[in-house]
Amino acid sequence: MVIEETIIKSLGAKAEEYNIGDVIFSEGGTPLYYYQIIEGDVKLNNYNEDGKEMIQSILTAGQSIGEFLLFVDKTYPVNAIAISPCRVLKLSKSKFLLLLENYPEFHFDIIQSLSDAMYFKFVMGQIFSTQNTSTKLKALMDYLKSFQKDQTPFSFQIPLTRQQMASLTGLRVETTIRTLKQMEKDNVVKIKNRKILY
Repeated sequence: MVIEETIIKSLGAKAEEYNIGDVIFSEGGTPLYYYQIIEGDVKLNNYNEDGKEMIQSILTAGQSIGEFLLFVDKTYPVNAIAISPCRVLKLSKSKFLLLLENYPEFHFDIIQSLSDAMYFKFVMGQIFSTQNTSTKLKALMDYLKSFQKDQTPFSFQIPLTRQQMASLTGLRVETTIRTLKQMEKDNVVKIKNRKILY
């Protein structure tokens, strides 16, 4: 969901800067703000009982972070962590709800954003339901490419590191690397200068 910066700032939003690894909000915290990324990338993650990171989502410039939690009385189920230098607009929950009252045209954007998030969760459910590593990675790449106009083979550069792909699919990074090499042999992907083309 993207709300014009001028509108958000008119209600008192502040732009905050985060370095790589900085925490924007933590699992168990109370949602008190609407966050919208101006520039940079943010991951939503958890850690399992063994300390292994599970990335739930990666968000980029123009996307909002966890806005759906402003509508329920629940704590954050994930952490939001900067994975590149970021600038993020931060607006209090009360001002965000006031914004929606004053600008009802953003209601459709909220629904669109929630629908995208639900679609991603369904895709991830399919990924975790299979044991086949290439099927897991292909499903993730299909999802990422689904937002592109050009659907021709090898036209899309996967914007994730191998570690991020592993964390999103529940695989070990070594397994991800080995599977991608096999997918390249099978002509499913091309790898040029360590970039994955799908």
